[in-house]
Amino acid sequence: MEAPRNPRNLRVAIMAASVAAGMVGLSFASVPLYRLFCQVTGFGGTTQRAETAPDQSLGQTVSVRFDANTSDKLNWAFHPLQAPVTVKFGEQSMAYYEAVNRSDETLTGTAVFNVTPPQAGAYFNKIQCFCFTEQTLKPGEKIEMPLSFFVDPDMLDDADAAGIEEITLSYTFYPVDKTKAVTEAKTAAPGSIAN
Repeated sequence: MEAPRNPRNLRVAIMAASVAAGMVGLSFASVPLYRLFCQVTGFGGTTQRAETAPDQSLGQTVSVRFDANTSDKLNWAFHPLQAPVTVKFGEQSMAYYEAVNRSDETLTGTAVFNVTPPQAGAYFNKIQCFCFTEQTLKPGEKIEMPLSFFVDPDMLDDADAAGIEEITLSYTFYPVDKTKAVTEAKTAAPGSIAN
């Protein structure tokens, strides 16, 4: 004869399973939520994205320096094409980077970015950037990649950021292994990806 089940134990088991399921769900959501948090607040030097620059610029200026790095796993040469520039707050400016595929195969890369000092991240706005999409270069191919940006005049009203005289915009290109991603997806869910 089976012993009667205790409803209290069943409730505890359901609560424990719910907490475990919630923690698993949060672990999957943490990366996109953290990315969203950084984009909204500029935390950690994360830059902002804008459609257009403000209608008016101010007379005050800030220096913008450009930095470029490439992962050891991506055989590209990558560098900015200009020296630091001095820009007016609110004025749309352009800069260019260059990438060269030094390998004998087609490679795809994606750029991650940040600004220093980190307080400037909430005020550095990109209108157009090569970092918004993956870049694919054929063997030996060289491309110039544009960047359109402005520094928000509201930075001058922020006590933590108002004294900043130079902002460094830094990019690092990493490889995108599409073959590996497709193989892993096929292994995880056979038949879900069309060839």
